[in-house]
Amino acid sequence: MPQMQGQSSQTSNRSDYSINTIIGPNTNLTGDIEAGGFTRVDGSVRGNIKAKGRVVIGERARMKGNVSGTNITIGGVVYGNIVADGHLVILSTALVIGDIITRRIQADDGCFINGKVSVCPNDESWAKTMSEHRDAQGIKSALPVFSKTYG
Repeated sequence: MPQMQGQSSQTSNRSDYSINTIIGPNTNLTGDIEAGGFTRVDGSVRGNIKAKGRVVIGERARMKGNVSGTNITIGGVVYGNIVADGHLVILSTALVIGDIITRRIQADDGCFINGKVSVCPNDESWAKTMSEHRDAQGIKSALPVFSKTYG
């Protein structure tokens, strides 16, 4: 992509900090979100979030769906799996019901997590865990079709 006149190469390094997608307070969204950068949720989302950048689930946010991104901060309620390719911070106000896969984690005193937590500090363990996760997700997605066909 060509650079615009006056745009420095440092702009791309800051893209993880400029908010690209905001779901504000008192906003209810049903559907999946795919974002190219920083995503912040302060409302209610019923669907998956897949971001190529940072994700913040605010303290009053409510989510029913999976969350994936590079660095993720959870302050509200997430009922779904979380995959953070970088760092995951779970604040004291957070409630997470679902599995977590991350390279690094910080869980504040008072947060609630109900699920399997996998911390993968190196590339080998990350690749293995993500492969197992994708396989499990594929099986889960096939179960409704299987039960309709053979149940």
